[in-house]
Amino acid sequence: MKKVLVLGAGRSATALIDYLLQHASAGDYRVIVADAQVALARQKVGGHPRGEAVGLDAANASARRALVEACDVAVSLLPPALHVEVARDCLALGKHLVTASYVSDALRALDADARERGLVFMNELGLDPGIDHMSAVQRIRHIQQQGGRITAFYSSTGGLVAPESDDNPWHYKFSWNPRNVVLAGQGMAQYLEEGRMRFIPYHRLFEQFRLIQVPDMGEWEVYANRDSLQYQSAYGLHGVETIFRGTIRHRGFCEGWNALVRLGLTDPHFTVPNSETMTYAGLVEALLGNAPYRGSLQERVAQLLHIGVESAVMQQLAWLGIFEKRPIGLKNASPALALEQLLLEKWAMQPHDRDMVIMQHIFEYVLEGRQHRLTSTLVAKGDDSVHTAMARLVGWPAGIFARRLLVGAPAPVGVRIPTDPEVYEPVMLDLEALGVRFEEEKVEI
Repeated sequence: MKKVLVLGAGRSATALIDYLLQHASAGDYRVIVADAQVALARQKVGGHPRGEAVGLDAANASARRALVEACDVAVSLLPPALHVEVARDCLALGKHLVTASYVSDALRALDADARERGLVFMNELGLDPGIDHMSAVQRIRHIQQQGGRITAFYSSTGGLVAPESDDNPWHYKFSWNPRNVVLAGQGMAQYLEEGRMRFIPYHRLFEQFRLIQVPDMGEWEVYANRDSLQYQSAYGLHGVETIFRGTIRHRGFCEGWNALVRLGLTDPHFTVPNSETMTYAGLVEALLGNAPYRGSLQERVAQLLHIGVESAVMQQLAWLGIFEKRPIGLKNASPALALEQLLLEKWAMQPHDRDMVIMQHIFEYVLEGRQHRLTSTLVAKGDDSVHTAMARLVGWPAGIFARRLLVGAPAPVGVRIPTDPEVYEPVMLDLEALGVRFEEEKVEI
C-alpha cells in the first residue's frame, strides 16, 4: 500500500491532513503525520484507520530519512529552511516531494537531478504562493488562446479576519505565521508600471499603498510584494507593460503599520540590551532617540509621526500596549520580537472567530482592437480558529496534488511550481468542487 508522509502538523496542516485521510480509502494509501509534538500529530490524525502519528525532530537526519524512505510522496510543511534537506532525502531515496513554500535557490539547484530520476518536486502549492499562480495562469492562457494581448496584470491576496469577528482597531488577526506578518515587506519591493520599473524601499512601503474594490465588501488597501517581476516569465507575460503583486489589508492598517516601522518596532536585526527587564514604554522611549519633542510619551510619538495624539493611528498604537510599563520579559529580544509577543496576544483568534481570505486578479488586455478588463475575485471564510480559510486554502492544493501523485496521475518532473496545465487544471477543478470559486466581472474600457 502506498504512503504519503506529512512533515509538520502545525496551523496549515489541518485541512491537508483531513483531505488526505478523507480520500485514503478510495485511493488505497496511508497517511503518516510526523511532528516534534507527537500529541499534536495524533490530534490531527484523529484515530483515523488509514492514519498514523509519529514523533520527529526534523533536524534529525537519520530519523527523517527513515520516514521518507518508507513513503512514496513526502509533503513538507516544515520551516522553509528544512525543505532542501527533505528534498535531498527524496532525491537520494527516489521519492516525490510537495511543498507550499517558495522555491529556494538551494532547492532549485536540484532540478537537473530530480528530472534525471523522474521525480516530481512540486513547490509553491498553497494559497499564496499556489492558488494565486494557478488561477492567474489559467485565465492568462485563456485570454491568450482567444487572441488577446495582456497589457496589465495586478494580483493581490490577504489573509484577514472576517467582518463578523472584527473587533479591534487594526481590523486584523493572525490566521498564519505571526513571524512572517511582522517581517512582511522587509527589503525592496519591485514591480513594473506602464513599462517603467518601480522600486519601493521598506521604510516607504506602507505609505505607498494602493486601493482596490472588492465586490460587496468595499475598499481595501494593497501594499506591494517584494518582487513582482519574476512572474513575467513564469506566467508567460513577456512584453506586458504592468505587473504588480500585493498584499491586501483593511482600510487603516497600512498607516498604523507604517507608524510601527517608523518607530523602529519592526526591526529584527538589533538586539535590545536588557530586553527582559525593559518595559514596552521604555523601548518606545529609547527608540525616540534624541528627538526634541515635549510632553507625554504618546504626545512625543505623535509629534514624531506628525499626527494628532487622538488620531486613529495613535489609538491603534495605544491599543497594542506599546505605551504600557509592562516588562518585555524576553532575553536578547529584537524590537520585532518584542512586538511579535504583543501581537500574539492582541491579534490572537478566539475559538469561534472566523478568518477570511481575499484574492483578486485584474487582467487588462486588448482583443480585436478593443481594451478589456477582467476582474476575478475569491472571498473565502473559515468556520472557527482551527478550521480556517487560510489552512484550507494552503492545505487543499497540496493535498489534492499529493493524492493525484499517489494514484498515478501524470505530473511534470523536476523542481517546479504549478504553472503547467496538467497541474493547475485538475487541481483548480477539485478546489471548485470544495467551494473555492472566483467571481468574475468583464468590462470594456
